[in-house]
This record gives sequence, C-alpha cells and structure tokens, in this order.
Amino acid sequence: MKRKLKILALFDAIAPTTIDQDLSAELKTDDWKTEANVLAALTELGHTVEHLAIFDDLNLLQQKLDGFQPDVLFNLADQFKNNRAFDQNIVSFLEMHGVPFTGCGSTGLTLCKQKGISKKILSYHRIHVPQFTVIPRGKRPVRPARLKFPILVKPLKEEASYGISQASFVETDEQFKERVQFIHTSHDCDVIAEEYIAGRELYVSVLGNHKLDVYPIRELVFKEVPPDEPKIATYRAKWDEEYRKKWGLQNQFADALDPALAKDIVQTCKRIYRLLTIDGYARVDLRVTAANEIYFIEANPNPILAADEDFAQSALKAGLTYPQLIERIIRAGLKTVRE
Repeated sequence: MKRKLKILALFDAIAPTTIDQDLSAELKTDDWKTEANVLAALTELGHTVEHLAIFDDLNLLQQKLDGFQPDVLFNLADQFKNNRAFDQNIVSFLEMHGVPFTGCGSTGLTLCKQKGISKKILSYHRIHVPQFTVIPRGKRPVRPARLKFPILVKPLKEEASYGISQASFVETDEQFKERVQFIHTSHDCDVIAEEYIAGRELYVSVLGNHKLDVYPIRELVFKEVPPDEPKIATYRAKWDEEYRKKWGLQNQFADALDPALAKDIVQTCKRIYRLLTIDGYARVDLRVTAANEIYFIEANPNPILAADEDFAQSALKAGLTYPQLIERIIRAGLKTVRE
C-alpha cells in the first residue's frame, strides 16, 4: 500500500487571486475541466489535497508552501500574468526551492517551447523535421529559397494551435509575407515557417523519467475535408465543436498502422523525449507520410490532462484508469531529480 501524500494542486488564474480563494464556481466550468478532473482523482486516491490558483504573485505560492508543506506539488499552471512563456519560470521557482512537482522541468519546457531550437536539436540527431525558418519580429518576411511551398506559417512559441488557421497555409510569396506580418503584429510574436508535410496527424503520449511508457497512438482524422485540401490542426480544428462536425474532424485511435511503423514511432518518440530533456509526461505530435516517413512537428510537455482528452484516453486504452494515471504522474514527480 503506497502511503498517502499531502498534495498541493497549483493552477493559473486570469486575474489576481487570494490564498484562500473559493474556486468552486470556476471548477464547474468547461475551462476548468482539467483542474476539476485532477482534484476529483486526487481525492478518490485518498490523498490530502489543497489547491491554489496564481495570477501574478509568487508570494502566495511561497506562503502556501510554508503553511501546507506538501510532499509534492501537482503542477497545472501553464501561464503567469496571462503569459504562457512563463510556465518554465514557475517550474524554475519550484526547482530552486527544492519542491517536488509533477510534469516537466524547466529545461524541457524551454526547449519544447522554442520550436526552432527543438527542431534543430532533433535534426542534428537525424530525426526528420520539416524544412523551416524562424523570422523574428522586426525582420523582413523573406522566404529562404530552400523553403518550398506549400508552407505553414505559425507563432514560434504558442501552444494548442493558437494562431494557426487555414490562412496559415500559404502557397505564394505574397501570402507568405502577409501571414508573417499578420502574426508579428496581431500576436506580437516571432514566426516559424515550415514546409507542409502531407500525411497522417498522430499524437503519441509518453510518461516517465528514465523508463518510459508509450501509450496507444491517437490520430486526428479529417473525414469531410476534400482530398486536395490541406489537412491542418488549426485552432478551430482542435477546439470549435461546430467546425469539427462540419469537416468530420475526430480524435481517435490510429487504425491500420503497420506494426513495424508503429514500433518505429514508439522508438522515435522515446528518442525525442530524451533528446529534448523532457520528464514527467508529454504528447509528441507527428506527421507520417504515405511513404511511412515519420516527421516531428512538436512536443508538448504537460499536455491537457482532462479525462476526455488524448493523453488520458491513451492511458485508459493501455489499461490505466484516470485515478491510476494521476497516481503514476505523482510518483514520477516524486522520483525526478531536479538539478
């Protein structure tokens, strides 16, 4: 029987909070589905649980840590002051204070967030990545000659397909220039432009630190998108239910994968996980071409953990109930050596 733990669940908020803020209304909303699912699982597991939401005040977190003295912190905070780039800084704070926590450490979060750097590292290690270029804000949007159309133009550091729409798919230099300028100005962020890889969109869930578990592979299928249209995981394709219904977009388990290809995908994802110094848990997004070439698109440490999302669904297919998955994530967090 594993001992019961004192666990502090840490969330992010979109406005200033207090240390004893009542979050019961928020936890009933769709936006807080993951937090509600995790809290329910922690309670079901019999742990002593408290929670805290932070916006822009780390002193609240320090006070809570001093008062509650948790054995481990369950980290669901992926932004600070509404800025997703600060998720790695929250984790750095915990690392410096020697607080065990779930999910990925600061180095892995930093490498995965900067999509250009993660792709350079993996390309160096001979993992297929699309040809790409990074265009910082203030730099002229000129396409390098080596970059062939069609091209996807995306924010460099955003997650959850934020900033990706059908207009991200460009086929001329004029469209390329317009989209780069649009992202520079409307999103106020740098751009990564990469060659579009036609193929299957696969999501691979990985859990662990040294010994890695890879759960059954998920796929985003585009049932109603015409064959000659680009199939891209836009923001609406992921989060707009009406849009998903219209185009027959479904997240499901990948079927008819050649066993040798499936084995290759698992080994490739383990290599990616280790090369990008990810620990805890992550989802690796791939494209697989008709010729069975595996292309890395991006890695998402600390992906959405709601019970009905891809990560938990993959774990369930592998035989782990949702509370068992949450327990595994906790134990991985307790064992991680943070340096």
